[in-house]
Amino acid sequence: MLAVGSFFVFTTIILLAIFANYLAPHTPFDPSTLNLMNGFTPPMEPNEFTGQVFLMGTDDQGRDLFSTILYGLRISLFVGLMAVLLAMVLGVILGLISGFSGGWLDIIIMRLADIQMTFPSILVAMLVYGVARGMLPPELRYEMSITVLIISIGLSEWVPFARTVRGSTLVEKEKDYITSARMLGLKRFSIMTRHILPNILSPVLVIATITFALAIIAEATLSFLGVGVPTTKPSLGTLIRIGQDFLFSGEWWILLFPALTLLALALSINLFGDWLRDMLNPKIH
Repeated sequence: MLAVGSFFVFTTIILLAIFANYLAPHTPFDPSTLNLMNGFTPPMEPNEFTGQVFLMGTDDQGRDLFSTILYGLRISLFVGLMAVLLAMVLGVILGLISGFSGGWLDIIIMRLADIQMTFPSILVAMLVYGVARGMLPPELRYEMSITVLIISIGLSEWVPFARTVRGSTLVEKEKDYITSARMLGLKRFSIMTRHILPNILSPVLVIATITFALAIIAEATLSFLGVGVPTTKPSLGTLIRIGQDFLFSGEWWILLFPALTLLALALSINLFGDWLRDMLNPKIH
């Protein structure tokens, strides 16, 4: 029942982000539609100047918070998804090579993974983000900010994929069907991609689900710290950072609703990932 509820919440959030153009009452990133007189309007209360009512209130610029959250969800989900795909591709490739080849390649890849695991992933992401931003020309830093953010988070989350795939590959390559494939003269690349990889995808999917939530939280953390998504394209983390500035002045809704959205999104993904792990674990059934 808990898995069904989490899947429903996650699906609802995804649909809200996809159809934001049709569901959002306002376009929060179009300056021509903003009215500063609507600033700091509490939820479900008419503005004292314009008389307009907003479901979740407005921020300091008069942007409808509900509309801003819908559009911010798009950025958070996109960054999280792309970062997970990057981490998964990199981790699966390195894990397959490490587990199947062994030798010095295995030693180098696993030592790199061990070194990276000694640092919190958010620090690794900040380091990669800073280095990448520093290498870009100043005129491209704004345009490439989301791309750099995706690369930073992806490079900080590849280790769980690589270690899991390596362990599964070590088990699979000793089985009879791999021995038969070698005797038939199949090349290493063909054995890894056509025979081993399909049999080790179950744990990879579980890790990808859980890492998706971690990537969204990482994006929110980086944006909250001011080194992620620019304020002109705010994600949930940026909205939370903006809301924090007005929390103690009484405008609590600017922080509360983006934070609750992030909490619901991350929690629903984690619960769904736990259910998926149990479903794909043959020892439980």
